[in-house]
Amino acid sequence: MKKSRLEKGGFPLEGINLALCENPLPPIDEAIERAKKEIHLGNHYTEPYSWKLKERISDYVKVPVENIHINAGSELILRQLFLLYGQRAHLISPTYYLFEEIAEKKTCTFLAEKEDFLFNMKKLEIPKDTTVAVIVNPNNPTGTVFNIKENLSLIERHPDTIFLIDEAFIEFGGNTAADLIFEYKNVIVTRTFSKALSLAGFRVGYAIAGKELISYLNNHNDAYPLARPAEAAAIASLEHLDKINARVVMLKDLTKDFAKSLQNLGITTYPTETYFFLGKIPYVSADEFAKVLSEKNIHIRPLHQEGLGNNFLRFATSTSENNRIVLDTIREIFENL
Repeated sequence: MKKSRLEKGGFPLEGINLALCENPLPPIDEAIERAKKEIHLGNHYTEPYSWKLKERISDYVKVPVENIHINAGSELILRQLFLLYGQRAHLISPTYYLFEEIAEKKTCTFLAEKEDFLFNMKKLEIPKDTTVAVIVNPNNPTGTVFNIKENLSLIERHPDTIFLIDEAFIEFGGNTAADLIFEYKNVIVTRTFSKALSLAGFRVGYAIAGKELISYLNNHNDAYPLARPAEAAAIASLEHLDKINARVVMLKDLTKDFAKSLQNLGITTYPTETYFFLGKIPYVSADEFAKVLSEKNIHIRPLHQEGLGNNFLRFATSTSENNRIVLDTIREIFENL
């Protein structure tokens, strides 16, 4: 199977999949039931531009509906934004692999292992000719938090640079930058329902930006971007944020326990605010380790990003039962090396 397909979700559904940063929990019951009720209405379009969902998102992020664009997954939005602004990108590396893939040219600020991949945003500098500066908050694959508000002068010094802030995991930690769109025309925030809200398979993403860009995105995309069940599930999830928030807390607790157990096996782990984290593998390369795990039906992503050696993987927590299976399998692998 080609690597590019694996990165797009080509892993088998059977087994334990730690590779794609999918939420290990299914959608909440209310989202599932609401989606089911829409199936028999599948011969009807949704409202243009998913207006009902926009209203719910508007309440959630405290931004007017005119500043929100919805599409079938945030990746579509990110790719379109890079077509517009991605000629010379600046990335904080390691980062979400998609940005490395779609940037025409790129420069990087590299996170340091000796600093646990943490970074003070006051130190961020970008080249003058940068067309888009990407800040993933919390960062993927490290799970660490950045705060562009600590360095607003950087935005002011680069008025011709788009600051794209990807908040796919914002429910797990960090402060949103959504309010910055009212002060800075060159700030765009993207979000998704795939992570904290467990709707990756429903494909619901959105952008928060100035009205001019939102109007452009609306006019250059499908007026009916979501299937009816997807829209219904997204609305139901936002109506039960208490359940979503409780699950976020539970996943973060599972992650702490999982990371501590991996450390006890000899794998170095690094701080995170999310349900995934970096792990540094002893004895073998990340590729060899991932291959052995895959043969045991446990799938994980070795990282091949500039600035990282070939012994780093991105671990994502699963359920308690699956985490126990993973730990037992890794213990067995290490004992046989």
